[in-house]
Amino acid sequence: MLKRPIAITALLLVLTGLSACGGGEDSPESASDPSTAAGSTTTCDYPDDAAAAKDATKPSSEAPDEGEVEVTIATSIGDLKATLDQASAPCTVHSFLSLAEQGYFDGTTCHRLTMPGSGISVLQCGDPSGTGSGGPGYSFADELSGKETYSSGTLAMANAGADTNGSQFFMVYGDSPLPPSYTVFGTIDAASTKLIADAAAQGTTDGGIDGAPKVPVDITSVS
Repeated sequence: MLKRPIAITALLLVLTGLSACGGGEDSPESASDPSTAAGSTTTCDYPDDAAAAKDATKPSSEAPDEGEVEVTIATSIGDLKATLDQASAPCTVHSFLSLAEQGYFDGTTCHRLTMPGSGISVLQCGDPSGTGSGGPGYSFADELSGKETYSSGTLAMANAGADTNGSQFFMVYGDSPLPPSYTVFGTIDAASTKLIADAAAQGTTDGGIDGAPKVPVDITSVS
């Protein structure tokens, strides 16, 4: 979501932006692509981006555009339960599920925690390199209405500017006044939000308001 090298708004000029980069193979379809057999679909474009932080195959160009998908993000602080919204963000959900099925998120760590004192309360994950600039080797467009808000429990994409989505995402554990620039593709439930908030209460490794979480949040699988 917030990319470190890029500031996101005047409100957050003193902070780094919620950002993420991409990179990956140019195969047109995923070897383990989410099913699009049932229901309506929409066409998505996943152009090549920077070198992949971890090998990944692109999703297919057809994505389901209705309904919801329940997923479990198994982490070192407990299982985080998420509901993905295919109706509002079909291309985002399609990419996330494709990466999950390939094991892209397995063995990665959530590299960035922002504390309430920074103005936003989020945990950022999805970069296998752990640097805040890694991605899957492809990007895709924002799916925004312009009315997005980032209340506690929101699941959204990190980016490095318009239409630069890749694999990095963030989970909001406290209402955060971000601009409507980050694609919201689902929610995490109250129990999961509390797990993140409890870990966040321990602060960052360097004691600052924006850095690696002191309590590691390592992703073992997404199912």
